[in-house]
Amino acid sequence: MSASAPARADGRVTEARCPPGRPRRARSLAGGALLVIGMLLLPLSLAAVWARSQLTDTDRYVAAVAPLAGNPAVQDALVHDVTDGVMPHVRLDGLLKVVPPAQRPALRRKFTRGIREFVDKQVRQVVTDRTFPALWTGVHRIAHRALDGTLASSGNGPVTLDLAPVLARVRHQLSGNGLGIDIVRHVPPTGASIVLLKPPDVPRFRAVFQDARAGARLLPPTAALCLLTGLLLARRRRRALICTALGCAVACALLSAALALLRTRLLEALPAAVSRPAADAYADALTASLRTGVWTAIGTAAAVIVLATAGPLTARLRRTAPPEPQAPS
Repeated sequence: MSASAPARADGRVTEARCPPGRPRRARSLAGGALLVIGMLLLPLSLAAVWARSQLTDTDRYVAAVAPLAGNPAVQDALVHDVTDGVMPHVRLDGLLKVVPPAQRPALRRKFTRGIREFVDKQVRQVVTDRTFPALWTGVHRIAHRALDGTLASSGNGPVTLDLAPVLARVRHQLSGNGLGIDIVRHVPPTGASIVLLKPPDVPRFRAVFQDARAGARLLPPTAALCLLTGLLLARRRRRALICTALGCAVACALLSAALALLRTRLLEALPAAVSRPAADAYADALTASLRTGVWTAIGTAAAVIVLATAGPLTARLRRTAPPEPQAPS
């Protein structure tokens, strides 16, 4: 009989228990590693799900940009772009034939400025009309489907926001201009468009699209599995839950800061011809759901921390409270 085996009173020997330190330590380390991985995957999951929904779901994209039809900055940019598409087709040669050649340059500039102001006014009436939001969503629906088709195929053609429907409405508005100038005859039915994705950028954007689609399928369940398994392996689950919630909140806050920095860099890289206020409005509209998801995750983490902390505190207060005096019998 081994000298280290304790003997019971009835003479039978009980087996000595193994020291629990090493298995518990390994379990705690594995749980902690899984929790850290889950914390890191949570913001990546939010970003991947948002990217997939914006790139593949036309209805969600249209719903996100629909309010921009009434945004003054977007309206101003649209009026400017459509007017720029109309003005090159305005011909003043017939009007200037009766003017001496020396006076034609100054008179051309004066007429051009006046006609541009008139066209600008007509375009603004179109984009501020109550029927314009339906036209706006139709334009964006077509553009998003073209983007989805380009990313799903192997072509490298540009993706544009075709303003032909808006231009057609403007042509109708200009048909009764009252200026004695046949502007509509010179304006083509197409030609006004905004380039959303240039051909050199298509392969890189397609790679991002494929990564986002794969990440949206794999990252959320992986993050949830890591967090759940890590909490189950933790020795002190309440403390682990509080630390995990705090870590998730910090990770989501870092994602929010990274988004703000990325947005600033992208807006600074835009060409000078692009309206900065309109680009700001687009960025806000497209990232609204992601920012909502980030702040929802931070709020949920804060609620978990408060509830997990309030439980032991309430129990401690109950234990330390003086007993209520009993009524004399």
